[in-house]
Amino acid sequence: MRWFSRGLLLAATALGGIMFGAQARADGPVRAMPIHAPKSQPEAPASFTGTVSNTDPMTFQADHVAYDSKNGIATWTGNVQLWQNDQIMRADRVVYDRNTGVAAARGNVALVEPDGTVLFTEYAELSNGMRDGIMTRMYAQMYDNARLAANGLRRTNSKVNDLTRVVYTACEICARHPERAPFWQFRSFDATHDLQHKRLEFRDVFFDFFGVPVFYLPAFSMTDPSVRRQSGFLTPGFTPHDRYLGTYVTIPYYWVIDRFSDLTATGLFATRTGPEIMLNFRRYFNNARLKVDGNIAYDTHHDSTYVNTFGDTVDSSNNHGVQGYISASGQVNINKTWRAGGNIRWASSPNYMRDYRVSGYGQDTLNSNLYLEGFATGSYSRIDAEGYQGMNQGIINNKDLPWVLPRYTYSYFGQPDALGGRFALDTTDFYVYRQNGTSDQRGQLSLNWDRPFHNSLGQIWNLTLHVESAVHRATDLNGQPNFGRTARAQVQGQVQPTVALKMNWPFLRSFNHNTGTQILEPIVQFIAAPNTGNSASRNIPNEDSLTYEFTDSTLFAINRYAGTDRLDGGLRANVGLHNNWTWNGHQIDVLIGESFQEHIDHNRIPYSGLNHHLSDVVMGTHMVPNQYFDFDGKMRLDPYAGKVDFADALGSAGFRHFRVTGGYLFEPVTPYYYYAQRSYATAPPEIYYKPVSELTLGAASNWDNWHIAAYLRRSLSRKESVAVGGDAGYQNDCFGLDVMYLKQYTTIGGQQSNSTVMFSLTFKTIGTFGING
Repeated sequence: MRWFSRGLLLAATALGGIMFGAQARADGPVRAMPIHAPKSQPEAPASFTGTVSNTDPMTFQADHVAYDSKNGIATWTGNVQLWQNDQIMRADRVVYDRNTGVAAARGNVALVEPDGTVLFTEYAELSNGMRDGIMTRMYAQMYDNARLAANGLRRTNSKVNDLTRVVYTACEICARHPERAPFWQFRSFDATHDLQHKRLEFRDVFFDFFGVPVFYLPAFSMTDPSVRRQSGFLTPGFTPHDRYLGTYVTIPYYWVIDRFSDLTATGLFATRTGPEIMLNFRRYFNNARLKVDGNIAYDTHHDSTYVNTFGDTVDSSNNHGVQGYISASGQVNINKTWRAGGNIRWASSPNYMRDYRVSGYGQDTLNSNLYLEGFATGSYSRIDAEGYQGMNQGIINNKDLPWVLPRYTYSYFGQPDALGGRFALDTTDFYVYRQNGTSDQRGQLSLNWDRPFHNSLGQIWNLTLHVESAVHRATDLNGQPNFGRTARAQVQGQVQPTVALKMNWPFLRSFNHNTGTQILEPIVQFIAAPNTGNSASRNIPNEDSLTYEFTDSTLFAINRYAGTDRLDGGLRANVGLHNNWTWNGHQIDVLIGESFQEHIDHNRIPYSGLNHHLSDVVMGTHMVPNQYFDFDGKMRLDPYAGKVDFADALGSAGFRHFRVTGGYLFEPVTPYYYYAQRSYATAPPEIYYKPVSELTLGAASNWDNWHIAAYLRRSLSRKESVAVGGDAGYQNDCFGLDVMYLKQYTTIGGQQSNSTVMFSLTFKTIGTFGING
């Protein structure tokens, strides 16, 4: 610890000794070359993690240098700068006494630490290579805009700073009135800054808002703002009331294992049920990542059997005792082309997820998969395996769910050929196994060739040649989800060639003094294909085409089923009129169209809008006419019955500080209708035919740092609310306050969800403190 004195002495002697015979004071700037410590000096211990090393060189520069050889004092004045490694000090004047080994810095002293912290003071005494020292009236600018001030500071061995009369804040200081107190601050009698372990410990702490004391803490400890990851206890959570947990607390502990991995362990302790332990592990490799979340608990709730909305009896036994949940995901990059990964999710029971608020509860299934995929220019290949666990008991049973072992997907999109067209190839092949229901093996191939061209009239044409083919081997076809006419194993195939010709004829004009453009675009498409129906009569299983979407977005699609097990066939023509206005960043876009079909296939999925030669009219619009209003909507209108078959709309209106939103969704039957309508010997329960008619309303206001919002979701067909909630809070550069309320009326697991209130306080660089109830 003698380097500082020898380093400064060598520097002073090297310059002062040369110039001393001519004059005792040098005029003009003087710069010293780097000076290394003598080799005889002992090195710092290997465990030292302070800011300065004894063996590293120190360099200085100053406008003027003077050396008193009789008293052993070197004086540097005028923009003095000293630096060693990542530590830099600047001052107006530095006086070094070789007898005591103390360097005294005065006037606009600034010391830059290796972590970026800057210490400001008017006077500092440093020794032992800047590792020991004192400062008066110190002010520190720390990471992430944190600020700390103290009447005095004493540094020991560059490991600990002891401070007296301390103030800490992460808020901006008013530039016009710096004397004003910040939004919040800590005032402490004294504090310790552990530089080695990166901790700040305050004692006798008063917490002030706008300079007014709000509460008192005898002690408070926090991580240094410069630290991004550090082992220790995180902010605990507290909830005064929950339907299944009662009053409960969560105590998380964060463990930094190494630079690439960490673990968070959280204990949950509740008054109405047993404790729970949650583990969250993360690991990053050079070419891979891994994340594992695991929960284990002792659930004391005993749920009774109940009958759900669909009339099914749900058994709730074996949902108590030792319960658990695991969610794991990982991915490895094998090379520039290939990567592999997987996602595993499993729970011992849905009720356990409900009781302990495990993320994912309320979903229909928990999905797991393993995959290998590759990317190349114009092509993509993937092979994977998938499994599902049912969460909505009574509707989705595990025995009914499939195992996909495996599925292979390949897509290729070629470059333009000699004829100006592009060739594309797609295949999705799989083996689907069900313990209860149809098992299916499929090989499928799609070939497509598109040739665009245009003429002198401005018409844009596209010729499409498409071939869809597949072969299936199915067992238990009479089981779900197909409910076919035979139980015997079947091998069936289908090949459907399609020819399509589409014409777009855009007309363009300018308006609004040439600042806007309008496009009026008639669209016509002709499609010719064999009329294969929907394949139900040919004992071809259906795994990917249980739904059918006929809207403006699929009006000109070759196949409007979600997959390829069911195909659109026959002769048909699609017509549409597209209109677009664009000006000054605003837009109105409208498409209206209809489909004409030569052959009607009554086996098509009901409520599709295609049960007549003349289809439903489909419409879609996107409107942003100004900054005060926007709207997106889709609709399907039955011209025979004069009623709406489908509607989906979302819009908002307002100005900068206030906005109202509204949405509406209408479907003629519940989505479950398409999956379960034939699983009953007679007709399905009435709930399957219940229309979906939901209205959503919301309002939000933002004014400076304040925000408030509320929303309502209500089912008009069932005449009951689905959810209602609100949020209000305040946020600025260093503080956040948020209060949220949520009430869900949906019945899950046989019981209706209760109200939830969440309250949180966020202090920048410190953390978030919250209460749920």
